[in-house]
Amino acid sequence: MVLTIVLAASAVIAALDQLFKYLIVQNLADSGSVSVIENILSFTYIENRGIAFGMFQGKLWLFSAVTIVLIGVFIWLIASRRFSGKLFCTSAALLIGGGIGNLIDRIFRGFVVDYLSLSFFSPVCNFADYCITAGAVLLAVSLLMQSGTFRKPRTPQENTSSEDDSANGETHED
Repeated sequence: MVLTIVLAASAVIAALDQLFKYLIVQNLADSGSVSVIENILSFTYIENRGIAFGMFQGKLWLFSAVTIVLIGVFIWLIASRRFSGKLFCTSAALLIGGGIGNLIDRIFRGFVVDYLSLSFFSPVCNFADYCITAGAVLLAVSLLMQSGTFRKPRTPQENTSSEDDSANGETHED
């Protein structure tokens, strides 16, 4: 059930990404750029043949293969219940959906369509890129939370209580 929800959310993200890119290609491929919010946001048509920020140009099939493997890893992690929780599943949906959105471009166009240009962030990106970025941040937070990094340290009184309970055969889950 959880995997189905994550995959459905991923499909919606990838579909939205492709819809936005279709609209950009249809309306900006010839003209190049249009300002949406003066000095803050513009839509600028860019053909990115690399990865984030235009790095590693021309390695289309390498990035496609890595994307497919990573999508498979996330699906396996969820299906095998290695990781769970709403935060992890949200991050997985964002990463999978964004990855699929850019993968579709790489396979069918030979490049990724970028179009979101913010005055305070120089690289031109797309919806899928922002989903991948948000997913990566949420994944890091999720993994830190599951590792216990954010857990409140126990007081000496709580430690004594737990030891007494475990001696009586009682256990408590955190």
